[in-house]
Amino acid sequence: MEEKALERRLLHTRQVVCTGYERDDGLFDIEGRLLDTKGVDTDFPYGTIPANGVLHQMRILITLDRTLVIRHIEAISEQAPTPVCSHINQAYAALVGVSMGPGFKKRVAERVGGIKGCTHLTELLGPMATTAIRTLAPVIQKRLRQRAAHDPEFQMPRHWVIGSCHAYHPEGDAARRATEWYPQDDPEKT
Repeated sequence: MEEKALERRLLHTRQVVCTGYERDDGLFDIEGRLLDTKGVDTDFPYGTIPANGVLHQMRILITLDRTLVIRHIEAISEQAPTPVCSHINQAYAALVGVSMGPGFKKRVAERVGGIKGCTHLTELLGPMATTAIRTLAPVIQKRLRQRAAHDPEFQMPRHWVIGSCHAYHPEGDAARRATEWYPQDDPEKT
């Protein structure tokens, strides 16, 4: 007996896109974009969002140095459901000087959590931090390998990915490979 396909009606779509760039001046830009659209006409206190209309369209632009420290940040609310949503954008300047490394979520909550910020902009910072780490990880690893090759006193720290998830369990094969692996074009490989 075949099951009847269920009918579905699209109500909401959220898209989050984060990109990382290396700049010519040695800094890095991380851009995050959040777009919420409604699948049906949806009433809100400040009006109706029509079907396929935009509820939230927001961006955050962050400039980082090689140590993951935020040097510049700009929050932009291009579209939001209330006229006061964008009034909090400047609050994100409180993150300048903060590292996007370990403890970042806690520092974000302290500075722009709850009524100190915008729920959606603050949520966007999570995938942006992951993007920052993914963008800078190869740069940081190469710098560490170069230092180890030229400084016999320097001990390579444990690779950042080890212990971060099931696949990179400290005793697993993937962790061993991450520790021993060097890119094919790395002149520092042994």
